[in-house]
Amino acid sequence: MSDFILSASVRNDLGKGASRRLRRVNLEVPAIVYGGEQAPQPISVEKSAFYKAVEQESFFSSVIDLVIDGKKEQVVVRDMQRHPFKPLITHADFLRIDATHEITMNVPLHVVGEENSLAIKDHDGELHVLANEISISCLPKDLPDYLEVDISEVELGTTLHLSDLKVPAGVTLVDLTHGEDHDKAVLSVTKAKVRGGDDEAAEGEEGEEGNQDDEA
Repeated sequence: MSDFILSASVRNDLGKGASRRLRRVNLEVPAIVYGGEQAPQPISVEKSAFYKAVEQESFFSSVIDLVIDGKKEQVVVRDMQRHPFKPLITHADFLRIDATHEITMNVPLHVVGEENSLAIKDHDGELHVLANEISISCLPKDLPDYLEVDISEVELGTTLHLSDLKVPAGVTLVDLTHGEDHDKAVLSVTKAKVRGGDDEAAEGEEGEEGNQDDEA
């Protein structure tokens, strides 16, 4: 069962003007559902439940039960347009899924263990997250809300790549299917740079040496 259920209705009044009128009423959000063997269908999604759902990170990497005029379809979010400066969702795209076919999704990467990392606590290490989302492929039933990487035991100077991530059973990292050249870095722990430290001291020493040469 999906963690998210949205109610929607078929939208027959189409066009930009119709979408503006729909948003002006402020009860529904214009959207479209497509994919599978059915034709794309413009819909309007009940606003309050939709806005509440999008506040949760897992919504964007979850299978959603979309109930259109009483008929349930399982979908995932494919795209979402927001107003450039108002807190409004102007349109959403949903993709129909099939339980027997794999889907490709971007899921968040959660980094844990920073508070227990000796490299950071005792060796002045600094965490650099290089990828906030990871592209994965799996059956809908295997879709994780996120991937997790623990850096508590990571040593200073270490860079972790996609191949270092632990993924759930049934989940494939899409980039790795294209070869080792696509094994991109996802995070690193490096020595923290200290401003006004050794570099400035070195510059000062060079300046003093220059002055001594001039005096000579």
